[in-house]
Amino acid sequence: MELAHDFAQNFLTLLDAFALYIIVGLFIAGILKQIVPADFVSRHLGKDSTSSVVKATLFGIPLPVCSCSVIPLAQGLRKEGASKGAVQSFLISTPITGVDSILATFSLFGLVFTAFRVISSILIAISVGLIQNLFEKNEQVNNKIKPAFSVNPITTKSQVNFAQNFSTTMKEAKEEVESCCSSTNENKKGFSIKAVFTYAYITLFSDMTKALLVGLILGSLFITFIPKEYSSMLFDNQFLTYFVIMLFAIPLYTCATASLPIAAALMIQGMSGGAAFIFLTAGPATSAVTMSIVYKMLGKTSLIIYVSTISILALIFGILFDLFFDNLEILKVSMEHEGSSFVESIASLAVLLLIFYHLFKDKFSKKEQTKSCCS
Repeated sequence: MELAHDFAQNFLTLLDAFALYIIVGLFIAGILKQIVPADFVSRHLGKDSTSSVVKATLFGIPLPVCSCSVIPLAQGLRKEGASKGAVQSFLISTPITGVDSILATFSLFGLVFTAFRVISSILIAISVGLIQNLFEKNEQVNNKIKPAFSVNPITTKSQVNFAQNFSTTMKEAKEEVESCCSSTNENKKGFSIKAVFTYAYITLFSDMTKALLVGLILGSLFITFIPKEYSSMLFDNQFLTYFVIMLFAIPLYTCATASLPIAAALMIQGMSGGAAFIFLTAGPATSAVTMSIVYKMLGKTSLIIYVSTISILALIFGILFDLFFDNLEILKVSMEHEGSSFVESIASLAVLLLIFYHLFKDKFSKKEQTKSCCS
């Protein structure tokens, strides 16, 4: 019973530390969703290698998107003609530099770590994109150099008819979808506070619900059931810790915000800030889900560039952080179980209610959901 009580206390302590910042961050994200046009990124991303990578990285900063919902956006950008490098840069920078992630990072780790995380993530995203486009440009040059011996096939009348019918069918389908969705775009009204709350606490929070709950549970388990004297022994060899954390973080499916309580718990147990940075960079950017999407969407070579570059640069930045900020007290959460403020308690209660709602809303709702042609 005592361990269960300690677990509950540690769970609430971690939740109190950043619940308010999540609530505020999501609200700001909802406002940004109303201000930033839906096609903001796609309208500015061309096929120019260098500028498209930089734009994809910087344009991802104001977008209110978490690690989970950034994947379909990246797929859409690729279909619209964005380069592979731009897509990869967008996948890395957007979730980490989201306003909810920045505020939640600040709540647990302070200003220095937050600024370091944002700036280094931008540099990593740009580096990955530029390296990818460099490889892609070399491949295109090699393909042009190879002589192309091709024989024009005999085009039969049936083949011509099939091509014409297929083209007509696709055009009609496109017009049907556009007509279906045009009413939504045309009837789009101005700023709506209801839409802000809906997007922030229904759409965005739904994406992070399970990952956030798992992160809080894992963080509480680490603090409760692993004695600090034992865990500190694991982190004595700092250089070895970097690689262990890297191998642990790469396949783990955590979003940029939900991974924060795990990193905080590991630091409470004696892990360095640099190792925490590696975990918070490699985890959201190289999860098993993201890697599988990159492989299917961009190919094997792109996946190797994506994972290897992120791993190497995350390791370098993690070492640099420990070299320059090793003596800095960055962790802002204390497990001394001090009483939380009224505002923090209300924010924690709100987050718990939102988690409960999103986990069980399908069981409670008996209404049939009608799907539109745009679903």
